Amino acid sequence: MRPTRIVVALGGNALLRRGAPASAEEQLSVVYKTSEYLAEMSCRGNELAIVHGNGPQVGNIVLASENSADIVPVMPFDVCGAMSQGYIGYHIQQALRFCLLQRCRDIPVTTIITQVVVDENDPAFNNPTKPIGPFYSKEEAEAISKEKGYRMADDAGRGWRRVVASPMPRRIVEFSCLKELWDTTIVITAGGGGIPVVEKEDGSLQGIAAVIDKDLAASRLAGDIEADILMILTEVDKVALNFNQPNQKDLDHMTVAEAEKYMQEGHFAPGSMLPKIQAAVNYLKENPGKKTIITSLFNSIKALDEETGTVISS
Repeated sequence: MRPTRIVVALGGNALLRRGAPASAEEQLSVVYKTSEYLAEMSCRGNELAIVHGNGPQVGNIVLASENSADIVPVMPFDVCGAMSQGYIGYHIQQALRFCLLQRCRDIPVTTIITQVVVDENDPAFNNPTKPIGPFYSKEEAEAISKEKGYRMADDAGRGWRRVVASPMPRRIVEFSCLKELWDTTIVITAGGGGIPVVEKEDGSLQGIAAVIDKDLAASRLAGDIEADILMILTEVDKVALNFNQPNQKDLDHMTVAEAEKYMQEGHFAPGSMLPKIQAAVNYLKENPGKKTIITSLFNSIKALDEETGTVISS
C-alpha cells in the first residue's frame, strides 16, 4: 500500500505575519514555524508536495522594480513572479530541511521553478480579481489608482489592494520533473500558482502579466499526481457560511454539490475563500473518492486526524 499523497497549499499567513514588516528576515522566521507542521506531516509517512502563494511578495517586488526605474530597467511581471518563486522556495527549503533533520528524517527538499500554461483569451484578463502587494486604506488606494492606473479593490474587508488577472491553470509545464522526484523528495512547486505562460503555435512559451491562484494550481497538481488529499491551509480553522456575521455557521463537512450551492449563494469572498472552494470542487469532480481539507496551518495535524477543519468530498 503506497503512502498517503498530500498536496499542501500554503496561505499567506504561513509566510508572513499580518502587521509585521514584509522583510526577508521576517518571512524566514515565520517559515521556520510553518515548517514544523510540514515536517510532522512528512514524519507520519505521508508524501508531500508544497504549493505556496506569493501575493504580498510579488506585489512588493513589482513595487521595488517600478520605484527603481530611473536606475535599472523595470522587470516584467512574469519575471517578478519567477523571482518570488525562487526566494520563497529557498526559505521553505532551508527551514523544512532543518525541521526534518531535527526529527532524524533525512529527505531532500527542493524547489522547481514552475511555469503554468494559461489561455491568453481567459476572461479573467478582462476582470482582475487577484490581490497582490500591501494593504492600503480606501483613500490611499484611490490615489494609487489615479496615479498608476492600477485596478484596486477591497480584500475581504481587510483593506484595499491592487488586483491583477487570475486566469485558470491549464497545464503544469514541469510536471514530469515533479513526478520523477515524487517518491524521494519533498518538492516545492507551482509557487505563487506558477509563472503564467501562454503556449504559441510553434510550441514556445511566453510569460504573461497575471497571478494564478495558488489554490487552483494546487488543485491542478493534486489531480495530475493522483493525490489522496488536497490540503488548503489558511487563516481560519473551518469554512463558514455568513462569515463574520452574527449568524456565522462553521462547517465540518460539505459535499461538492453543497459547495457549488453555497458558491452560487455568494457565501465565499472572491480572492479569499471562493478560490479555495473552487479548487476543492475542481479537484473532487476529476478525482471522486478523494478529499479536500480546508483548515488553519496551526490545526493542520489535528485536521489530518479528523479532529477539526472542513472536509469536502464528492
